[in-house]
Amino acid sequence: MKVLQAMAGAEFGGAEAFFMRLVLALHRAGLDQRVLIREHPGRAQAFQQAGLKPVELPFGGMLDRRTGRAFKHEIKTFQPQIVMTWMNRASRFCPKGSFVQVARLGGYYDLKYYKTCGHLIANTEDIARHIVENGWPEDRVHYLPNFVSEDRAAPFDRKTLYTPENAVLVLALGRLHENKGFDVLMRALSRVPNTYLWLAGEGPLREDLEKLAEDLGIKPRVRFLGWREDTPALFAACDLFVCPSRHEPLGNVVIEAWAQGLPVIAADSMGPGTLIEHMDSGVLVPVDDANGLAHAIRGVIEDPNLADHIARRGRQVYEQRFTEQQVVARYLDFFQSVVTNHQQSA
Repeated sequence: MKVLQAMAGAEFGGAEAFFMRLVLALHRAGLDQRVLIREHPGRAQAFQQAGLKPVELPFGGMLDRRTGRAFKHEIKTFQPQIVMTWMNRASRFCPKGSFVQVARLGGYYDLKYYKTCGHLIANTEDIARHIVENGWPEDRVHYLPNFVSEDRAAPFDRKTLYTPENAVLVLALGRLHENKGFDVLMRALSRVPNTYLWLAGEGPLREDLEKLAEDLGIKPRVRFLGWREDTPALFAACDLFVCPSRHEPLGNVVIEAWAQGLPVIAADSMGPGTLIEHMDSGVLVPVDDANGLAHAIRGVIEDPNLADHIARRGRQVYEQRFTEQQVVARYLDFFQSVVTNHQQSA
């Protein structure tokens, strides 16, 4: 079977990171793939090192003719049975053909961009319901979860970030955007003394968040790490993971923390609220509740038995539902069923 994968994503982001994980995992599983990506030297190098040769394209606006021509050329030469598009722009550039077009959605997107698709993949059950409720036939909507890497690493040296070895260290990951609620986390941290925060991510609110840390008097206890590729080492160095998102369709970072064996506290937004069983696989707090988040952080810090329980149960949920082997098998089964049904109906 041949599958062409096209990603028109941003420089950084959760969907882009999972795209790379999935393509590389499918490659290891023996799937024949052609990969089209928006121009990104680092991403291209990672694929090349794994033995894949990605085609880098602009995936630009309405005046971008090069991407459309190149997309058609790659389909003509590769002859895939399935074209899987990531992001609405990749779906828009996909030409018509005898293949099955599949799009993967990681959010509650406007479905007008996916009219040419035969099937849609949702990475949460709630997104799948949303798609069906908005008029898509149920047999053409499929829930396929994400997986995360469980690669372990030696702890990142706290000294290099001027963080005391004996301090409680909280980790948070994500784009520095209003949806992620990092301002709430900082307000909570101001109520939890002697606790440090490593915040890994980039985005438009970096300056605002740095100023907020200064205004709250916690700047000496907050480290802005930028976008990082060494997250296993960061997880290994920290004591607790917090996801304070106001809006989070999946909460991939929760699964990452589970895989690394860290206790998790999260705001009860859509994704984390669906993933976590409160006081079992994590602790949930109301969205936008800095006081509640501070109380939860203190509760986990002060109760080692609770911290151990939620970390252990989170790891069990990861092993039951979100490993690479399980998710890759589901994708391969899905691809085969789609191709078989297409051939039977042709």
